[in-house]
Amino acid sequence: MSVPHVPLHVTGHILLDGDREVGEMWVRDGRLSLLRPTPQGSAATEVDGWVLPGLVDVHCHVGLDAGGAVDEAAATKQALADRDTGVLLIRDAGSPLDTSWVAQRTELPRLVRSGAHLARPKRYLRHYGLELDDVGDLPRVVAEQARAGDGWVKLVGDWIDRDLGADGDLRPLWPVDVLTEAVEAAHAEAARVTVHAFSTEVIEDLLTAGVDGIEHGTGITADLMPEIAQRGIRVTPTLLQVNQFEAIAQQADGRYPVYAARMRRMHERRHEQVRAMYGAGIPLLVGTDAGGTIDHGRIADECSELVAAGLPDAEVVAMATWRARAYLGHGAMVEGSSADFVVYPSDPREDVEVLRHPTAVVLRGRVVAP
Repeated sequence: MSVPHVPLHVTGHILLDGDREVGEMWVRDGRLSLLRPTPQGSAATEVDGWVLPGLVDVHCHVGLDAGGAVDEAAATKQALADRDTGVLLIRDAGSPLDTSWVAQRTELPRLVRSGAHLARPKRYLRHYGLELDDVGDLPRVVAEQARAGDGWVKLVGDWIDRDLGADGDLRPLWPVDVLTEAVEAAHAEAARVTVHAFSTEVIEDLLTAGVDGIEHGTGITADLMPEIAQRGIRVTPTLLQVNQFEAIAQQADGRYPVYAARMRRMHERRHEQVRAMYGAGIPLLVGTDAGGTIDHGRIADECSELVAAGLPDAEVVAMATWRARAYLGHGAMVEGSSADFVVYPSDPREDVEVLRHPTAVVLRGRVVAP
């Protein structure tokens, strides 16, 4: 038996999007209303505070842990961990598990799926994605993944080439002509392509190919930032992941010194890199990279890292809410939209640390947390 919706009366500072704020709204049958209901009918539960649209994690891996695919029960726990921190919309950034069933689970966040990571043998983490023996298969497989997902395809753009021995370092995985054909194949299926990219060498290929998103972006150089900004290519800095680069460098020091030195340099300048991208006008998004070696439910940590890098609190909040929702096609809170929002005791735009302390998480009109 389904749990009935309890009407809500929400008051305070309700931020419908970046430009609109109201002082009152109602929730009935899972939908928002900005108009006082007449007649009001049954008594409503009162909710008060600073209200934001549900948070968005645009780089998250439901169904994946450090060893590869997990089962449905474990994936459910991952999604609930995200939900309880206020993340009500997730763009999956690659998973070896078919998570299409998440859409039928009304207690779980909304999930926009990218299908499996596409990589090459020995050029990515084992058991994470589909590894193509023949790079020429990439356009066909991209089209297949585009049809199987929710409008997104995730490629691995670069990884360490261990075959180079002591000179092993980050190298692009795909010839630029094949990559371009693959992006065209995705666009023909009305899907967008986002790409894992650590290195500098891969960025120009991604721009030539016409990709829609860049994940991590640690190798983006200052001379290319204006073009990325002008083309509106979204970049997700994933600072929680980049914070691990020093530990990765330490593991590689003896065997792959060139790679270790590069990872260490990118770690040392990670905050400078994010400030430069923001200053260049690149549209940034917030993603935790949860699901591999990073725990789920860390959206507040990622936002805090972006502020530590020098981004304004209010900008980070916008990146994590209405901007990301609009980009993924879920829009702002309007009359009749699904009641997916989070309530806070004070304004997170003044102090992003407030995101750690939601007083109510409302998904599809039901208070699901704390």
